[in-house]
Amino acid sequence: MPPRDVNSPPSGVNPPSRGVNPPPRGIALLLASLAALGPFSIDTYLPSFQDIGQSLNATPIEVQQTLSAYLLPFAIMALWHGAISDAFGRRRVILVSLALFGLALAGCLFATRIEHLWVLRALQGMSAGAGIVIGRAIVRDLYDGAQAQRLMSHITMMFALAPAIAPVIGGRLQYWFGWRSVFAFLVLMTLALLLACWRMLPETLAPERRQSLHPGYLARTYWKVLTSPAFLLACGGLAFNFAGFFIYVMSAPVFLMGHLAVPETGFLWLFGPAMAGLMSGAWLAGRFAGKLTLRQTIARGYLVMGMAALGNVGLNLWLPPSLPMSVMPIFVYTFGMSLAMPCITLLALDPFPEQRGLAASCQLFLQAGSNGLIAGILAPLLWGSTLTLAYGMGVLLLLGATSSWLHYWLTGDKSRTQAMTRPPV
Repeated sequence: MPPRDVNSPPSGVNPPSRGVNPPPRGIALLLASLAALGPFSIDTYLPSFQDIGQSLNATPIEVQQTLSAYLLPFAIMALWHGAISDAFGRRRVILVSLALFGLALAGCLFATRIEHLWVLRALQGMSAGAGIVIGRAIVRDLYDGAQAQRLMSHITMMFALAPAIAPVIGGRLQYWFGWRSVFAFLVLMTLALLLACWRMLPETLAPERRQSLHPGYLARTYWKVLTSPAFLLACGGLAFNFAGFFIYVMSAPVFLMGHLAVPETGFLWLFGPAMAGLMSGAWLAGRFAGKLTLRQTIARGYLVMGMAALGNVGLNLWLPPSLPMSVMPIFVYTFGMSLAMPCITLLALDPFPEQRGLAASCQLFLQAGSNGLIAGILAPLLWGSTLTLAYGMGVLLLLGATSSWLHYWLTGDKSRTQAMTRPPV
């Protein structure tokens, strides 16, 4: 065996592009913060809906439309953030997106009509998805193998933490200072993140590796990604697995207040165990990196999710809805889901090493579309009882497991199972 070149990168690290400095020590926290910014900006202002309506003379439906105005541009632009970063570089697009996001947030401070908030929230939605899309591409630009899995796990942990703490912070700010203080806090947070990215975020895509924005090239590339069976199956596994949990999120008022008789202040009964499961599963996925292959980690995640789904159905068949029994399966399910999620995400991006940004965009777009269908159609069909929700979790998990099994059958050992060995010291 020829000796390893001392100038080559260690196993698990992609060769850096020319002119790219080594990533800073805080890159995991930085990318995780970028990924969490979008969901954080949604959940933080939810406790202020009533105050916004009173202040701007808006109906509850009109205030609710500020959320719709955010989510629709978010889903549409999710298709484009990656392609734009493939053409102009990761760092530049991140900085511009954060600046636009912060300016739109600042505009919310001075809104005097609900229509102003609609427009400003739409601008925020256009730029919010850049962090999570480009962050995933940066992970694959920088790292391979176990190190990529560890970094993706850290991002998943931070992403899971945001929905748990955002309403708490927003509720306190609303109670003390009113709804405009929530947007002032988000402006300061975005400014701090912009400065951190300016100082710390490296450019991970060298000029010679950048892609064209020519319409013909983009059409061919989008077609290539969105017709790839391996990509669609990996995205299907992610979407169906998440849907098994998301039906509870979208059914939370009925599930908690209707079936479990929890007061309006008791939503932590659902989101507390769920976020604990998401964070602990992602942490364990990082610990497994370098010790287990991607496939082995995914299999363990499905085993845990399967036990949770079966236990959920059994509990609801034999026992009346009650706390804490009705939320225990959700903790176990989210633990298994986040154990498998970082690995499946890597498998989805791996077939497109030259178009990772665009592939990450397509992945987020498909996930956002799935979430929209669940929110509008599936959750209302299932929230009639805790048993139908449990059946829904089981069926969606079965679809996710089938997608992942078909992905394995299609790709076999070609999907980097050999790349997860521990890097040599």
